[in-house]
This record gives sequence, structure tokens and C-alpha cells, in this order.
Amino acid sequence: MKNYFSSNFKLGVLGGGQLGKMLLTETQKLDIYTSILDKSEDAPCAQICNEFHLGDLLDYDTVYNFGKTVDLLTIEIENVNIDALDQLQKEGLPIYPKPENLRVIQNKAQQKKFYKDHNIPTADFTHFAYLEELKHSYENGLIEFPFVWKSARFGYDGNGVKVVKSYADLEGLPEGECIAEKLVPFKNELAVIVARNQKGEIKTYPVVEMEFHPEANQVEYVICPARIDDTVAKKAREVALKVADEFGFIGLLAVEMFQTQEDEILVNEAAPRTHNSGHYTIEASYTSQFEQHVRSILNLPLGNTDSKVAGIMVNLVGAEGHTGDVIYENMENILEIEGVTPHIYGKKHTKPFRKMGHVTIVNEDINKARALAQQVKETVKVISK
Repeated sequence: MKNYFSSNFKLGVLGGGQLGKMLLTETQKLDIYTSILDKSEDAPCAQICNEFHLGDLLDYDTVYNFGKTVDLLTIEIENVNIDALDQLQKEGLPIYPKPENLRVIQNKAQQKKFYKDHNIPTADFTHFAYLEELKHSYENGLIEFPFVWKSARFGYDGNGVKVVKSYADLEGLPEGECIAEKLVPFKNELAVIVARNQKGEIKTYPVVEMEFHPEANQVEYVICPARIDDTVAKKAREVALKVADEFGFIGLLAVEMFQTQEDEILVNEAAPRTHNSGHYTIEASYTSQFEQHVRSILNLPLGNTDSKVAGIMVNLVGAEGHTGDVIYENMENILEIEGVTPHIYGKKHTKPFRKMGHVTIVNEDINKARALAQQVKETVKVISK
């Protein structure tokens, strides 16, 4: 086996945001030399990685030249230049997740088509090359309200997704490629994280339940274990495994799903990386999702995915009406609560709904943890000076 630890091996990561920062905790623990590429000199990873490169993740030459400086390449964000990754892979650089997987997942229309083509359950949708085409389809009676509009590219954290209930809701949307997805009446939004290494060893984390902010379309709480029937949980894990298997995925894959009123499981979308729905694993699991990511891409034995204790994650996002240098109000109050661990991402500038950190609450009793999570949410305020 290759010597990754305290050696000349260099791991490259495309993206230097909070996911990269939490990944660095694990690479530092194992003394794996880690090099980061990000477009912002103030990126959360910038001051704490072994090596930092400033550059645009969507620029071919930047990504290609960065790839030539490392021994293995991974990502913490999927919006990267895939053509450069294809060329690097042709030249022999190991890249996980694989560029062909990223190409599909990066485009929501391609991702949805992949699910349909591989008999993976997902909500019905229609693909449009541009917004005007969608409007014409409505005018000609081919689609009807309500539906979920999704931008095919570059959506994240609630951006690029909108529930469309009337023609007026289409105004102001980006003009580019998109999908109109059938609005699914669901009981729960669930997620399963799957880890798979090159040897084909595969493991799933327990099913988590996600509670969303009604306006921002962002996850507010991630609850593990999900408060669902065992048969539904089993079905969710099986669907997530099928997604990873059909992709031939190597690395960490987060599969977001809907539990319908009839207890069917429909795949919403997948993220080919560590994910918000797995942050609770740092405190609550035997192996955090970030350690598991390292294990999977380096073809090391996968760690135990069981939870030691029930865990809930609360996102800390910028308060409405606040843009500027960040202040975290009432942090000392939540630090008094047993089982509470805050994570501050290191973004100096806040704006409404920007993800600035998260808090994990662990407790033997999931209902007690949920009550404490509510208390944390109501106590901490992410404001500006």
C-alpha cells in the first residue's frame, strides 16, 4: 500500500470552503500533506492547509496546472472544470470522485436523466434548454402549476431552486437550462451518505431526516436517526446503495430523498462529496464523514458508520438584514448547554442566509436533542457589526 502518512504524498483538493476546512482536520490527524485550490484568498482553508493555490475552479488551465502538482485529486465542491479533470485522468492522475460521475451530477438535468435511465425512483420532470422554452410549454398546456423549477447548473444552498405556483413566479428566474419537476407531496426529506473505496467495500451511514427553512430552502436541522419506520429506513439505504452502484462511485456520496405519503422513496439529488447532512457525524459517529472521505479516496479500509449517540445538527446562517463583518451573538450561552459543539467556518463576512457555521447537539434521547437544537437556534444570532 502507498505510504500516505508523514510522506511526500500530496493530496489535492479542489475547493477551500468549510467542507475543505473540516476535511483538513482529518488529513492533519493522519499527517497527509494537503494542497488546496480556491478562488478566494480568504477561503476557510487558506491559512491552515499545507499549501494553498489561488485560482478559478472553472478555468481549464488553472485546474489542469494544479492537478499536475499533486498525487491524487479530490473535491469539496462539484462545480469545477471537468474537461481539465478528464485530461489529468488520461495522463494517469487518480481522481476521486471520477470525472465522469461529476459531469453527470454537476448538471441537474443530466442527473435526473441518469436516474430515469437506471430505474432509480425519482420525481417526474421535464428538461428545458432555456427558460423561454419552459414558458412556451406552459402556454401550450404541456406543463401545469405547481412545479419545482431547478437551474441545471450551479445551484447550491437553496439557490437555483424555486416552487413555481403561478406565471408571475417565473419572472426574474435565470434564462438558462433548467428542469420543471413534479411537486411531490412528501412526509419527510431524508438523506443517506454512502462511502465506497476502489476495492468495492461499501458502507452507508444511518438515514437522517432534514427539516428545511420554509423561505430559504436551506436545511435548518439534520436529525440522526431519522424518526421513521425501520422498513422505510431500509428502503432508503437500498436506494442510496443503488445510486452509488449505478455510478460505480468511489468516494463519499450523499443521496437526498423524499419519503412520499405512500412511504415510497424518491431520489431528489445527490452530492458527490461530504455534505451538510453528515456534519453530525463529527461528534455523533464512530467515523466522521470527513475521515470516511479520506479513507474511501485513498482505498483504505472504511470506518464504522454507526452512531455512538443521537445527534442533531443546526445550521448557523447569516441573519436577515445583516451584511458585513460577522459577529456571533450569545455563543457563550449555548456553550453552557451539555452536549453542544459549535463549528465556526471562518468566513469573516456575513450576509442573509449565508452558511457561517453549524452546531451539533448530542444526547441519548433524540427528542431531548431536538428540543436543545431549537434552543440553540433561537439563542445564537449571526449578525454584522
